[in-house]
Amino acid sequence: MDTIVRFFQEGGTFMYPIAFVMAIGLAIALERLFFLMKEKSSNRKAFEEMLPMLQKRDLRSALNYANSSGSKIGDIFSAAIARIPGSQRREEIEYALEEGLMEAIPQLEKRTQYVAMLANIATLMGLLGTIMGLIAAFTAVANAAPAEKAALLSQSISVAMNTTAFGLMAAIPLILLHSYLQTKTNEIVDSIEMAGVKFLNIITERKPGQTSNGN
Repeated sequence: MDTIVRFFQEGGTFMYPIAFVMAIGLAIALERLFFLMKEKSSNRKAFEEMLPMLQKRDLRSALNYANSSGSKIGDIFSAAIARIPGSQRREEIEYALEEGLMEAIPQLEKRTQYVAMLANIATLMGLLGTIMGLIAAFTAVANAAPAEKAALLSQSISVAMNTTAFGLMAAIPLILLHSYLQTKTNEIVDSIEMAGVKFLNIITERKPGQTSNGN
């Protein structure tokens, strides 16, 4: 712990904004992670609950459940089911599913790009802190006694490089979290698309003695 505190103190004033950027990035990443986990669970539950209703062609019950589920799949299926009484064409129902998916994707990706942006900012601030530290070091060496120049320069460079190291220490976890969040988002989008295909196949399938009016 003492080593970490010393490392932070020796890095200069740029260590504080880098730490602030890292804290903001981690907070956003954790919020997005919990959100995506919740969405994945609610979507799975909603689809499993609605599937028997759709297979029985009980569209009224499926619509009521979709409206009250609070899930992305529920919202998408609700829009598609509402379109069914006016059209039995597969293409129009598919358009309703695609429209709902296009509305859901921005909500799933919301603020995720900020994590990558903050990772880049942390790296650049670390480099800027190093450059500013080197400028100050060479300025100090220019006015120092010849016998002290080598020791002063090496010490100043060591301190200046701390900001680059800390910037990378902040950026690397944020980049990894950003990649993980993107992967989870893509998994949810893929699962919604797959559920939409199953929904479409069930709804447009014609069986003897069955109708598609929800009764």
